[in-house]
Amino acid sequence: MTKETTPASSQDWTSQFREIYDQAVQRFEEGRRDPEQVVGREALEFLDSIGTSAQELYDFAEDWVEDGEPDFETVEAMTDLRRTYFLTVQEGKRSDTVIPSATLPSGYAEMGGYRWLPRIIVKARAKLRGELAPDIMFGCGADRPFLRSVNMEPAEFLKTVWDAGTDDRAILDAVQKKAAAAMLSASPSPAGRGSG
Repeated sequence: MTKETTPASSQDWTSQFREIYDQAVQRFEEGRRDPEQVVGREALEFLDSIGTSAQELYDFAEDWVEDGEPDFETVEAMTDLRRTYFLTVQEGKRSDTVIPSATLPSGYAEMGGYRWLPRIIVKARAKLRGELAPDIMFGCGADRPFLRSVNMEPAEFLKTVWDAGTDDRAILDAVQKKAAAAMLSASPSPAGRGSG
């Protein structure tokens, strides 16, 4: 097999992924709007071998061009987690399940006082398993402000969800700790005392 068709076992899958990502961004900037056209048919086998899809890469390219985020490093970190989950937990076999957007918790649903948390947990689990419907994106323009508000990167949240398994309380605890740490670091020093 050629290098292009065996990235899952190669050491340089990230360089191949970067090349495909850069081409997708360029094609989107040129006005192409179909995921397969943006990503390119030649990249589909590669993406399949790392557990991702043309739609997922299209969504990242679209958001980068239109919103300036997420950057490539953030996309790569999320893709690396999905790839690792796909190759280890799923043993390289795609799930037959697709999570329809209508079944996601409402964006107004709360957990521990955090609006959006129930929804993003379900999205993160589906992202790890490769079960996102085409109209759902983990790391979308609504996920990113939530994650910033709790001081977590998208890949960090994905790893937290992976580690927690089905334990939503463990995810909430991790979110609360990260959010509290951010608040502490942003607090001004007490009056009359140096900041160290």
